[in-house]
Amino acid sequence: MKLPRKEGLNIVPFVDIMLVLLAIVLSTASFIAHGQIKVNLPESSSAKLDKNDKKIVVTINNDNQFFLDGKQVTKDLLKEKIMKIDNKTQIQLTSDREAKFSAFIEILDILKNKNHENFTIQTEVKK
Repeated sequence: MKLPRKEGLNIVPFVDIMLVLLAIVLSTASFIAHGQIKVNLPESSSAKLDKNDKKIVVTINNDNQFFLDGKQVTKDLLKEKIMKIDNKTQIQLTSDREAKFSAFIEILDILKNKNHENFTIQTEVKK
């Protein structure tokens, strides 16, 4: 007895794999931060909202990682970029309250060595 010959290509396993890959992509896409670094700011009773548009933002997150205008950088690259900034440009320092104080001091040392005194420290308004 002759077995019937299978005609065509069985695409069911291919569709199964594609659906699994689609589920993985969709579930991981929801965890991607959309250009924002989550920082839990310390509170201050004298905090003000700054409306200055021309500024450079240096951020330290709770894992003590450095960010320059939202892009993660190493300490050496941060120092190199700050050294190229004009002293009249305002630098806004933003640090998570859980970040190590030593990481914040490292940025202040870079600014002090450059004699850059035009900086602000961002905090939340105390309620």
